[in-house]
Amino acid sequence: MPRFIITTKHVKNSNGIRIEPGMQVEVVSNSFSNPVITNGGKTVADAFMRIYGIDIKKAGCLNMVELDVKQIG
Repeated sequence: MPRFIITTKHVKNSNGIRIEPGMQVEVVSNSFSNPVITNGGKTVADAFMRIYGIDIKKAGCLNMVELDVKQIG
């Protein structure tokens, strides 16, 4: 199963949520496609909620403009 590291690129304050550049989560996926676009980014949003306690989707950051995705495995 492929693993991805997703990292935030920019500072963003939106809907009472602050995103800092360099916030990073690791996601394991069943497919080799980008986890930010696959299944509405649910696994990525869940990982940010679990690790940082923030709703990245509510902040408007669940997209490829705000996130960098690297496959590591």
